[in-house]
Amino acid sequence: MRKCMFIAASAAFLASTPLHAATTATATMNLISKDGTGQPIGTVTIRETSQGIVLEPDLKGLPPGPRGFHVHQNPNCGPGQNNGQTAAGFAAGGHLDPASSGKHLGPQGAGHLGDLPALVVNASGVANQPVAAPRLTLKDVQGRALMIHEGGDNYSDEPKPLGGGAGRIACGIVK
Repeated sequence: MRKCMFIAASAAFLASTPLHAATTATATMNLISKDGTGQPIGTVTIRETSQGIVLEPDLKGLPPGPRGFHVHQNPNCGPGQNNGQTAAGFAAGGHLDPASSGKHLGPQGAGHLGDLPALVVNASGVANQPVAAPRLTLKDVQGRALMIHEGGDNYSDEPKPLGGGAGRIACGIVK
């Protein structure tokens, strides 16, 4: 009887324990506005590698050109307050910065971790080129917002704050 109980308990434990940690996560991306979350535009798959994470976008319906691309602190894509005005995506908070560096120095720099390489959107509005983030792990980004900005990103606070990325146009929560 004890042997049967041990075998049953062992089987239940093994069935509830993953054999290995997850190595991918996904964010379903939606257009956003000051009125809230809009239509879905695709997904970003995030893969853990031995050299950080790789983000693989499969997105459509974006304005062509380089776009600022960041991990934001809060898992919320809703509108929020920015200088007393309701603005798209501000419930996501600021860029992920667990060390409180307060610096915008790019994906290779010593500033906040939320900086990602620019997202390139082709003339048809499609973004499908992977980007690497060597300073991040899957654990760092899970349960956070992934944000696409209206403008590009020069990874500096000059001449415009936060690289000149401007407004937030699309967002998804990494799951």
